[in-house]
Amino acid sequence: MTAAVLQARGLQVAYEGNRALEVAALQVGCGEVVGVVGANGAGKSTLVNALAGWSRGTPRVSGEVTLDGQRIDSWAPHQRIRAGLALVPEGRLVFGRMSVEENLCTAFAPAEGPGRHVYSRDEIYELFPRLKERRRHWGMQLSGGERQMLGIGRALMMGPQLLLLDEPSIGLAPKLVSQVLTTLRTLAGKGLSILLVEQNVRAAIEVVDRLVLLERGRVVLEGPAAQVGNDPRISEAYLGAQA
Repeated sequence: MTAAVLQARGLQVAYEGNRALEVAALQVGCGEVVGVVGANGAGKSTLVNALAGWSRGTPRVSGEVTLDGQRIDSWAPHQRIRAGLALVPEGRLVFGRMSVEENLCTAFAPAEGPGRHVYSRDEIYELFPRLKERRRHWGMQLSGGERQMLGIGRALMMGPQLLLLDEPSIGLAPKLVSQVLTTLRTLAGKGLSILLVEQNVRAAIEVVDRLVLLERGRVVLEGPAAQVGNDPRISEAYLGAQA
């Protein structure tokens, strides 16, 4: 295990007294891709939202979250973003009535530093040439795959140390799923740490270093992707393999 960029300990999330998540420990190393998988309602989105410090509801969140050794669990979402934790939520949060170029602007000047690279618009176009082709189009005119690329691009322009992605393959054609996930692997090769929530286990297992299985808000399995992928709880339920 490389040095941890993200660590969470005793992370709990409850809605109106009902516990939705209880994770004793979770960490992501420098340049590591960790995949979080599980069925609908397992707590995957709850996990990344809690790490990012936001939610659509009003949960009670407790536990310790550190980013590059600095405790951030009491910080507001915008403070976590400035510190280098960026979330690409399910739905991508692309501005529909702004062009691709306008979407690829930041509201603040992120700080470069150890473990952080602030991507320029040109670098985003190199990663995703399709966005350059569509740079004059509004966000609402983009396909699902193009919106996903744009959401990732916007996050990279904030100079994250850790990138959180919630279901990036949802609604995408298999070819685009492969393209997006392969790009994430490329980014990790350049030192970016990634926590990837994904229902497409077959695709995720090809690019992640470690796999975490959530069931009913708890981690029930964790380990190297190749090893965990052979566990019956993964192979039978998510990969269609026979016992």
